[in-house]
Amino acid sequence: MTSSPARALRRSSSDIAFSAAVKAVQSRRGSRSAYARMEQAGGWETVIDDDLRDFIESMTSVFLATASADGQPYVQHRGGPPGFLKVLDEQTIAFADFKGNRQYITQGNLGENPKAQLFLLDYTARRRIKIWGTARVIDDDPELVDALMPHGYRAKADQAIVFKVAAWDGNCSQHIPQQVDAGVVRDLLEQRDRRIAELEAQVRSDEGSARVTRERPQPATEMPEILTT
Repeated sequence: MTSSPARALRRSSSDIAFSAAVKAVQSRRGSRSAYARMEQAGGWETVIDDDLRDFIESMTSVFLATASADGQPYVQHRGGPPGFLKVLDEQTIAFADFKGNRQYITQGNLGENPKAQLFLLDYTARRRIKIWGTARVIDDDPELVDALMPHGYRAKADQAIVFKVAAWDGNCSQHIPQQVDAGVVRDLLEQRDRRIAELEAQVRSDEGSARVTRERPQPATEMPEILTT
């Protein structure tokens, strides 16, 4: 049985990364058949589900990859408090672009090549997500920027980056070093110290009660009469 022309021409969502050259390497190295089965089953996800939304909005760090028109790549780090990355709908992520060193490489790249990727890495959970799509810089909508600014965060922004999701994929945890945020460690140590102080206070209180009990005069014990015959 031969496949229909429509099926033959149908692109998989993973084709955004699996070019003909990539597929040729996969064939040579022995992994193409496995990825072909994945493509036949539907390929990579193309919308943000609830689990991915929660993951994105919990992040405090993200890497944004862009490239110039002639293909020169650039990766920019962006960070902020949990929630600085906001999911606007099932295919849109946005964040306030905090002022930095004013090189504007990302903005320049996106001006001539909107293709971009977000790389999210949670060191504590040892989980990583790659998101392909397009991005644009919005520098003429102060209300949007204000809405995206994290409440109480000490930073300034006069533009926003809006990312449209085309496909996303999660990687295994292999080779991701497990690290814990310093703020989380500090909070845990403070909880431990408070608990130790509570237990020490309880021990001192119990010891004081026991000492009072030992020092309290005991009532005289009546001796039974000795009957003589």
